[in-house]
Amino acid sequence: MDMSQYLDIFLDEAKEHLQNLNEQMLLLERDINNLDIVNEIFRSAHTLKGTSATMGFNNMATLTHEMENLLDLVRNHKMKVDSRIIDTIFSSLDILDQMVISISNGGDDSLDATEMINSLRSISSGESAEGKDQNSSSALGNGREDFLFDEYDRTILKQSIESGYSVYKILVTIEAETILKSARAFMVFHELEKYGEIIKANPPVEDLEKEDFGDHFSIILISKNQLEQVKEAVMSISEILDVNISTVTKKDLELETEDSKDIKKIEEKSQNNNSTKIQANKVSGKMVRVDIERLDELMNLFSELVIDKGRLDALANDLRNPILTDIVEHMSRISSSLQTNILNLRMVPIEQVFNRFPRMIRDLSKELNKKVNLSIIGADTELDRTVIDEIGDPLVHILRNAVDHGLESVEDRVKNNKPETGEIILKAYHSGNFIFIEITDDGKGINREKVINKAIEKGLITPESTINLTEKQVYELLLKPGFSTAERVSDISGRGVGLDVVKSKIESLGGFISIDSKLGKGTTFTIQLPLTLSIISSMLVQVQEEKYAIPLSSIIETAIVKKDEILYVQNQEVINFRGKIVPLVSLKKVFDVPNSTNDDSDEVAIVLVRKREKVAGLVVDSFIGQQEIVLKSLGTYLSQVFAISGATILGDGQVALILDTNALIK
Repeated sequence: MDMSQYLDIFLDEAKEHLQNLNEQMLLLERDINNLDIVNEIFRSAHTLKGTSATMGFNNMATLTHEMENLLDLVRNHKMKVDSRIIDTIFSSLDILDQMVISISNGGDDSLDATEMINSLRSISSGESAEGKDQNSSSALGNGREDFLFDEYDRTILKQSIESGYSVYKILVTIEAETILKSARAFMVFHELEKYGEIIKANPPVEDLEKEDFGDHFSIILISKNQLEQVKEAVMSISEILDVNISTVTKKDLELETEDSKDIKKIEEKSQNNNSTKIQANKVSGKMVRVDIERLDELMNLFSELVIDKGRLDALANDLRNPILTDIVEHMSRISSSLQTNILNLRMVPIEQVFNRFPRMIRDLSKELNKKVNLSIIGADTELDRTVIDEIGDPLVHILRNAVDHGLESVEDRVKNNKPETGEIILKAYHSGNFIFIEITDDGKGINREKVINKAIEKGLITPESTINLTEKQVYELLLKPGFSTAERVSDISGRGVGLDVVKSKIESLGGFISIDSKLGKGTTFTIQLPLTLSIISSMLVQVQEEKYAIPLSSIIETAIVKKDEILYVQNQEVINFRGKIVPLVSLKKVFDVPNSTNDDSDEVAIVLVRKREKVAGLVVDSFIGQQEIVLKSLGTYLSQVFAISGATILGDGQVALILDTNALIK
């Protein structure tokens, strides 16, 4: 059976199982005696083993099978959870995650997991030595040699048992000093073929021929002979140290068929698939899982529709035909509703990013010998998937800094009358057309003097300029390129790649980052991001013959001021707007727009824009009006054009450049 059609669904479910396994292991680490958690981990590992085996990823299946064996001992009260078990399973999950990534990239699960498998087996065998009878183990799993059967294998074995044949699992041990072990294995095969039919070998025959095995190998044999006869025949071969034979029963095979139920679920989910890349995974009667490429394609098609709608608007205004006007108005309502639905389809919970952080914080806290508790609030907050794809790395950087720089050591926290366990809060929430993400720690806070001294040392500021610096201005120094207060270089911090990288990434997404801190109390990083980057509301303005689009999200208001109200401060044009001095930026001068008309007016059109606390007035010739626009990239050749974040096509076919107001204010 061709399983490739189920690959996308397998990968999705494998990622879900790995995420669940990580989450449950974190819970188990806090409550090692909770068998309900152990059972949940066991079930998830069992399902992952079954589906990976059915898909042909035997390395994944073997590793999860060893995890399952260990967990089975714990849930049957034959072993207690300790730090060694937890660390080993976490390391196993890391290897499984790498295997899934490799498969996602078109590879396979060939990552060498031998060392981890041996670690799991050594822990399990430690329990076995205390009292578990090896002969009582499942006929399908005995010591180091295990079998994973597909549906075809199980059917053959069941039919053989029903027809009166015996199914034997034979574990052969060869003397360690044997030369040409592969020849001994061949002799075993040759002898057993006289007594029945060999169905499967572990390791596979190819590995046996290359002597790519230790002192053991296993065989599944269908035979009408008695067990003792088969064992005697194998033992008659020279340099065979031991032969352990167990009988496989229908009950054993029924236990294994639980794995087939997992893949059957996948097949049922896949019945609504078409022959294209879309994989509709039926989660419930009202839910489907859709390939994200299809949503991207849908968004691109709608973007073209928005452009054509703008052209129809312009045409209706020119012709003033009432019928055409009605049609355009109706189309506008439909397209507005369609836009809302498409954007909602692209919105995904930010928990997809947040879910990986508890495990990361756990590993960091162990590495740094700190006690850390991560609280996540608002993980169900939704964000456009294009933003989701980009925000992960900046958040990782901030959280790692919070653990390394922000939180004190256990000893220092105790000295400062703080709880031994440091608190980090990761919070997300909506406000207007933005999403806000806050990362707060209750650590030592930011030392103002230390930051200032480091900034002077780096040449970022002069000693004289530090007198009037506000707290926020001091904290913003942390966002300067190359700024770092780390006193040591480690894998976590202090490599000269500072928060400026985080700032650049967030600003490239149309967002802002701000820092607030109290010495001895802690620090809060606040990130503000737009909900979507594809279709934005903008104000269109005219500068001579050129048209520009300014995102509404950065506009405070528009104003008309008289030219005689414009003042000069240190050769900079400013206006007194509502009691606040606001600098003016002439778009005509910034973009060197040639004169095409004479302006004799005594008034000036101004668009007031904001970048956090900073406000500036953009001087334009006139306002065209508000419009939904489709953000188009300028491509790699024009990606570095100053203060331009993209372009859009207007209703009359003209191209309007979209302004990056952050760059203009800076």
